[in-house]
Amino acid sequence: MKNIAIFASGSGTNAERIIRHFAQNPAARVALLLSNRPDAGALGRARALGVETLVVDRETFRDGDRVAGLLARRQIDFIALAGFLWLLPPELVHAYAGRILNIHPSLLPAYGGKGMYGDRVHRAVIEAGERESGITIHRVDEVYDNGDVVARYRLEVRPGETPESLAARIHELEYAHYPRTIEREIMKL
Repeated sequence: MKNIAIFASGSGTNAERIIRHFAQNPAARVALLLSNRPDAGALGRARALGVETLVVDRETFRDGDRVAGLLARRQIDFIALAGFLWLLPPELVHAYAGRILNIHPSLLPAYGGKGMYGDRVHRAVIEAGERESGITIHRVDEVYDNGDVVARYRLEVRPGETPESLAARIHELEYAHYPRTIEREIMKL
């Protein structure tokens, strides 16, 4: 059985969907939720579902070898970022090369990069008059939102769309596709 670590900074709705998806899966399970924020809602969601949690401060996290060691001691095979806002240190990216996925709420490379997350992305999409948006699931490298694309799912931006309404529709795409994409990637290991 493969062990998954989820990295999350926010409320944890995607993390919860991933945990629930793998709860009865014989091939993999979520063994750890790591957060950089002690007040992240993702921590409570993970604990409620019986998943070990770990909070790391910036100094600890910047030491990629140390974080990779923490994960290795827990026999983590795969990392899924779910609203995690810090750039991963190169040592961690190399230790888990090809085994880290991220989900981004736009059709990358558009509206990606440092500082482009959540409602900022949706607002930028609407202000630019885009006709479509969606999600991009990609491998993680040393640059924000830069790794190889694994999957994209699209939706039409509706007339009169607000950042809030677009976010709600984007979340539905995330919930439907991210756990299954993670599963497909783990099956390749």
